[in-house]
This record gives sequence, structure tokens and C-alpha cells, in this order.
Amino acid sequence: MNKNETTLLILSKKAKFAGLFLALLAASPLAKAQNNPTVAVGGKTFKDLNENGKLDIWEDTGLSVDKRIDAIIRQMTNEEKVNLLIGTGMPGIEVLTGPVGDSKQGLVPGAAGGTANFDRFGIPATVVADGPAGLRIAPTRENDSKTYYATAFPVGTALASTWNKTLLEEVGKAMGNEVKEYGVDVLLAPALNIQRNPLNGRNFEYYSEDPLISGKTAAAIVNGIQSQGVGTSIKHFAANNEETNRLTINAHVSERALRELYLRNFEITVKESQPWTVMSSYNKVNGVYTSDSRDLLTQVLRNEWGFKGIVMTDWFGGFPGFESIRTGGISDVVKQMNAGNDLLMPGIPAQKKVLLEALNSGKLSQEVADLNVKRILEYVFRTPTFAHYKYSDSPDLNAHATVTRNAAAEGMVLLKNENGALPFADKQKEVSLFGVTSYAWITGGTGSGSVNNKHTVSLLEGLNAAGYKLDKELVELYKPHAEKEAAAEKERRKARGILALPERLPEMKMDDAFIAKKAETSEIAFVTLGRNSGEGGDRVVDNDFNLAAEEIEMLDKISKAFHAKGKKIVVILNIGGVIETASWKDKADAILLAWQPGQEGGHSVADVISGKINPSGKLTMTFPVKYTDHASAKNFPGEPADNPTDVTYQEGVYVGYRYFNTFGIKPSFEFGYGKSYTDFEYSNIRTNSKTFNDLLEVSVDIKNTGKASGKEIVELYLSAPGKTIDKPKSELKAYAKTKELNPGETQTVTLTLHKKDLASFETAKSAWVAEPGTYKILVGASSLDIRQKTEINLTKELVIEKVQHILPADKQFEDLKPKKE
Repeated sequence: MNKNETTLLILSKKAKFAGLFLALLAASPLAKAQNNPTVAVGGKTFKDLNENGKLDIWEDTGLSVDKRIDAIIRQMTNEEKVNLLIGTGMPGIEVLTGPVGDSKQGLVPGAAGGTANFDRFGIPATVVADGPAGLRIAPTRENDSKTYYATAFPVGTALASTWNKTLLEEVGKAMGNEVKEYGVDVLLAPALNIQRNPLNGRNFEYYSEDPLISGKTAAAIVNGIQSQGVGTSIKHFAANNEETNRLTINAHVSERALRELYLRNFEITVKESQPWTVMSSYNKVNGVYTSDSRDLLTQVLRNEWGFKGIVMTDWFGGFPGFESIRTGGISDVVKQMNAGNDLLMPGIPAQKKVLLEALNSGKLSQEVADLNVKRILEYVFRTPTFAHYKYSDSPDLNAHATVTRNAAAEGMVLLKNENGALPFADKQKEVSLFGVTSYAWITGGTGSGSVNNKHTVSLLEGLNAAGYKLDKELVELYKPHAEKEAAAEKERRKARGILALPERLPEMKMDDAFIAKKAETSEIAFVTLGRNSGEGGDRVVDNDFNLAAEEIEMLDKISKAFHAKGKKIVVILNIGGVIETASWKDKADAILLAWQPGQEGGHSVADVISGKINPSGKLTMTFPVKYTDHASAKNFPGEPADNPTDVTYQEGVYVGYRYFNTFGIKPSFEFGYGKSYTDFEYSNIRTNSKTFNDLLEVSVDIKNTGKASGKEIVELYLSAPGKTIDKPKSELKAYAKTKELNPGETQTVTLTLHKKDLASFETAKSAWVAEPGTYKILVGASSLDIRQKTEINLTKELVIEKVQHILPADKQFEDLKPKKE
């Protein structure tokens, strides 16, 4: 546990409801205003938002929003402006800060925070809530018999593995509907940080090691959520790639790596979906807190990308550690405002005091404050709360359960399938169901990415519902063991606070004779391996990334016993991030990567195992042979090792498959990999031109040559000339998923390359530049399984975009480069 966050956990024990963040659940509900009197002027009727009996300029809907907001700002006092720029706190925050005044979060108990109301302007309080796998609010309320459960959708790694933008938008619509119907204005999601290292404790929330997949996935989800009339907050901007000492860690990153990897996914999301808000991250980049960085929040985000919304801090962003809150420390509020960080969350009285003094004295200019205020008011005017939307508190959870069940199944990745092990559809033959996680299923990770859902379908329940015949003795032994261990884990975490990191449940001991008996009576063994992680800490190599000794022993015994009888073993991975697979994958006939698939996970696994759904997910990250094969393993989580203050991204742009493929390191399972119950043939690659102009279309024919219907993900990689600067061997530049193809059916897939897809960031020129020369277009089923190739020529250098230098280095180091051939 990090030192900063250990303090928070100790403090949380003193809270009435055992945890600072658990105190969210204790907030009392308040009624949101739903109606206003009206004012008639000139034969037209207007809402009297402040109920003063006259039509104020800001109430005149015949005027532009700009004019109405400007009228409010002209009337606001400095104190009112400051109250709008600082969040309204969060339930339980008093443990750290003392009384915060009139917190508005009782509007939606369990929400994470919000903005202040101003009755004289008719400006309501707005509400924001977590999170990436679905809305996180309190499921029960004081003196209220009604429940307020939300849907637990698949985690980020699972959603991204669908590679299906249409499906992801449908997931977003379901999430957005729950946000709106529960009276929340903004969902604090999606989270799209690059998976730089497999041990990041929040990788389950994130999408990929690749910025294209990350950005496209996030954009689809944002578009879905915001289609429902509520907002999103894409996070955590930027280079927030570990949980260790996350409030203070200083990430040293070259400008090329920043722009090509750690900013590129955010750029794609902003340009393709215009999220209402962006959340700045905790960490520093090159010595500057991201929430203090005008380079990031104004120059890049607004000037270069055209972002139109507000920026809010992460909760206590810019504070030098959680312990600083109770000792009077605060963030540099003036720097944050000047940087373009409009809203400071969750907001504490000390910040208001300092900000008001700065505004009164001129240390913070009225011009800057007014711009920050204007952007927040523009946000407020967009909200359902401002529109007096009469939310139902009753979203269609049954319909959303179907959405999450289908999305989870489509995101599952078939890593191995030999000897026809899957699909296994014979419901008359007995199945031995091993592994504690089969019975204590993991829906999703912990912390702000968790959801208070009503139920979770375990693998046991999913297989039973699908009609499988399970070994009764195993079930009767495992169920009480799983229930006992899960209850003990719940109590352990409750005692330590909500940011206590989850621990793996111990496996049940079984001797060789017992397992041999099961191999006699059962046709097949299903073995589930589970992993969980969460906000506030990173994973470790031993007993987490690597299997524990008892798990290896269990797999050994089951594999030997079942294979001795000519029976098959299927391993199901109920995990949120990457684990080691190379040392044990030969023990299994099939491996299904089910991820943490949300509340309907057991049903989803049964759908895939039975063949009802043909798996079509593919990996959006590399599974290495061993942890140290990752370039970032040398400097994660940072230095000094016992309590890191700094982390150097010395691998530069060589993250994930860019490193493995360029440096010739063989993975266990490569980026883009995933099997199917059928086979696909790629043929007839063609382009609409042999030279590149503004864009290029690449077409290829995909034929289902197998015996089952299925979908294929078509991946386009580009190998660029590297004469001026070094380049990865190839990079993903476009992808598409086919429709469900019947056996023998062919679909033509057309992918588009844009100018920027050819370019790399050349620091010396401070520009995105495409070199002249031959570009190899590689189309295939994974980053290593290339099925079709062609080439295009660029006759002259193209300077695609010239930009200002940002975030100058505060430490001298050289990015990793491959040796010249």
C-alpha cells in the first residue's frame, strides 16, 4: 500500500461507516427541484428560475446561451464565482477537512461530488458520479424501502476486446440511461490511460496498450452515454499509468512518447466524441502537476484539439498526498485556474478561502476566473438537472442486463482451443467445476471503478441455468468454501477501508485420489483462475501476475488426472488484466479469457462455452512470456524502490507490441490475437491508389471457410520508413469487425488511412511528419498473423501538423531505440 493512501485508510477507520468513501452510502436524500413558476412577457411564457416574479436576462430563452451566461457572470460576486469553481465536497469528507458547509451530494446518495447551486440565478446544483463499469451510487437510502441498484457492465479490458464500436455505443447508451434516470448529470468515465505496464492496479478500467484502440473505444462509449443527454468525464489526463504514490509521482516522459502514445488516445476521443468534461490526473509530468499544466489543459486540449468542455481535477488533484489535507495543505489553486482547470474536486473550505483571497487581491485575474466560471455555466446549462428533467429512479435494469451479457460474451478471447475442446454443448455428460472463483465470481475491480449491482451471476449459476450437468460433490464442497473465503475477504476489506486492495481467495485442498475419481466420472473439467485489483495500489509479480503455488499444483493434478483418462480440461480466466500464461498453458486443452465480465458473467461464459455465441474477442494488450519481458519492467513503479517519487518512461514509444515486435521478443499471446470456432480466409487486398494523397482506402475480402458462423476482426498495421527517426516495426492504424458471417460467406472490409496515420512526431521539428518512401500495409488477424500485404509510396515529406513544444524535460535521459540494421 502506498504511504499516501495508507493515511487515508487509517483515517477511514475512524469514519462512522468504516471508510471515507463508504461514507458516500450514508448521505441522506434531498429532493431535486423539478418545477418553477412561470413568467409571461409579451405573450410568451418563461420559467421563473429564481422565483422573483420577473424575467431576468438569464431566464430569457429567446437569447443565446452566451448572452444569458454573460449576464449571470456580470452579476456574480467574487464569492459566488469561487463557490462555483470549487466542488461541493463529498459525503464523509469531514473526516479529513472538518465541516464543509451545505454539501449537495444528498441529491443522489453515493454520488462522488457536484457543483454549487445559486438560487438567485436559478442555477441548480449538479451531480457527478463514478464510474467506468457503470454508475456507482448508494443502492439503499435512509428511511427509504426502494432500492437504487445499477448495472455492473464488463470492465474496460473486456469492452475493448470486442473491437466493436457499434456494440460499445450500445453499452454507452445503457450506461447513460441509468445516469439520467437516477438524477446524475455526469458519469466520471471512461478511463482510458495506456496500459504501459501489466502491474498497474487499474488496468482493468483501461482499454489497451495501443492509443488507437483506446481512443476509438472511449469515443464510442462517450458517444453512447452522451446520446442520452448526460455528460462524461474522460480520465485521467495524462500519463497516469500507475497507482503507486499516484498523488505525487513525477512521470518523466519524452514529448514524442507523450504525443504518440499518452496523449494520442485522448486526442482521438476528444475529436470524435467531444466529452462534456475531462478529468486531469493526480501525477506530475516532467515536474508539473497535470492540473497545473497550461501546456496540457489549454495549449494541447483546447487550442490544438478544439475541446469545448470543462476540466475538473481528480479528487484532491494537486494535493501533495492525502495526509496533507488534514494538515492544512492544499493544491495551488491559482495555478490550476490559470492552467485551465475549471473545477476543483471534490472541493474543501481551505481551497475556497485561498481562491477568494487570490481573486480579491488580483493574484487571480477576473478575466481568468470569468472564463473558468463561463465554462462551468455552459456545462450546467447542458445538464438534465438544469432542464428540470423528471428522472424516474427506475431505469430498465432487465434490458441493460441483456446488453451487458451480450457485450461480455463478445469481449471474451479464446486463447487456446485444441482437440475440439470447445464448444462443449453436451448437457448430458458430467462437468467437474474446479477453482474457488467458479463459485465466487469476480464481476469487476474495486474502488471508483466498482458498481453497486443487485446480483452477480457466478459461473456455477450460469452453467446451471444453461442446463449443464455438474458434479454435485464438487459443488457441495466448493460452495461453502467459497462463501466462507469471500465473507472473510469482505470483512478484511471493510476493516481497512474501501481502498484496501483485494486479495486472491485461497483454493480448496484436494488430493490426487479425489481428483482421479472426478476424472473417472466427468467428461470434462472446467477450472477458473481469478484475479482482482483496484484503485489505490499496483499489482505484484508473485502470486498475482504469476500463479500461486497452490494454483499450479491444482492445475497439475487436474491436468494429469483428466488427460490420463483421455478427458479435456478448459481453463477460464476471470481476470481484469494480464497474467503469466506461458508456463502452464500446455496443461489446458482450451483457455477462455473471460475477463471480469460484469454482473451477467456466468451466463456470458456459458453462452460461449456452449457455442451459443462464437467467441470473437481479441487481445488489446500483449501477454508476455514473463513479466521482465516488458520494457517498462525496469523502471516500474519508479525510484526509489521502497517509496517512489519519480518514474522514467525510458522505453519511449516502445510500449506493448511496439516493443515486443520491434525487438523480436516472443510473447505468450500477441496483441490482436484471438481464436474462433471457425476459420477465416483473407484475400484480394487492394487500395484506391498506389500513392498517398489526403487519404487512402484499403479493401480486403474476408471469407468464413469454417463450419460455424462467426465474426472476424480485421487489423491494419502500417510499417513506415524510418530514415529520419526510429519507428516501431509496425503500428495499428485501422480496424473493423465483420458482421456475423455464415459458413462460406464473404464480406469486403474497407479501412481508411488518414494523413496523420502515416506520421510520427519529430521533436526537433515540433511537428507530425510523414517521411517520403515506401509504406508497407499489413492486414491480418493479429499483430503477428499478417494475411495480406501491399505497399504505397509517398513521394515527398508531408508536415501534417506543426505544434508548440510542451512540458519540457526536467530530467535528461535517452529514449530506447532499436539498433540500426
